[in-house]
Amino acid sequence: MPIYTILVCDDERDIVSAIEIYLSAEGYKIEKAYNGREALAILAQTQVHLVLLDIMMPQMDGITTAAQIRKSSNVPIVFLSAKSESSDKILGLNIGADDYITKPFDPMELVARVRSQLRRYATLGGIVKTEDVYENGGILLDNVAKTVTVDGEPVALTPIEYSMLRLFMANPGQVFSIHQIYEQVWNESPIGSENSVAVHIRHLREKIEINPSEPRYIRVVWGLGYKMERVSK
Repeated sequence: MPIYTILVCDDERDIVSAIEIYLSAEGYKIEKAYNGREALAILAQTQVHLVLLDIMMPQMDGITTAAQIRKSSNVPIVFLSAKSESSDKILGLNIGADDYITKPFDPMELVARVRSQLRRYATLGGIVKTEDVYENGGILLDNVAKTVTVDGEPVALTPIEYSMLRLFMANPGQVFSIHQIYEQVWNESPIGSENSVAVHIRHLREKIEINPSEPRYIRVVWGLGYKMERVSK
């Protein structure tokens, strides 16, 4: 089993210490930071496989930190926050977070979510049906190299976005409900999944569509869900 390094960033030192205890017991290596600037410094020098990131922190908050991380890395980001409002979750997802845990959290849930994200990051998708290459219109998804190009230009996707795109590319023309997408991509029960799916699809469209407001590829089927249109070159 590979040894994964997890960066835990929270200004509350007791929480960082508690998370370190939980995750070290599972065999993970832990890097610790107490504000966004420290986290970015660690990421610049250390290979990190997942970031647990508090939102409300001094010097540099989690939202700003995540935006900086996303400029150069697709490492999974899981936000930690005492806030439970939907607006905070949506803001975090818009920045590029892959998941969100509200404090106080159950240690077992934390470990399960970390495992899920690392598994997805290692494989860049959890779809059982696999092929080497998927192609539709100008999109080329290489499932061996784990790369995506649109009209010949490389596109950087987060693990969630990659998994979602592969689900659609592997099943062109098939309509997936929001709950089905959530179950396939997140591997979890789709409770409260509407916002997460909608935000990630919007993010994905911004990366693969010429005009995200008039998508050619991922289309809404009103009242049913989403599907990947078959597009000719």
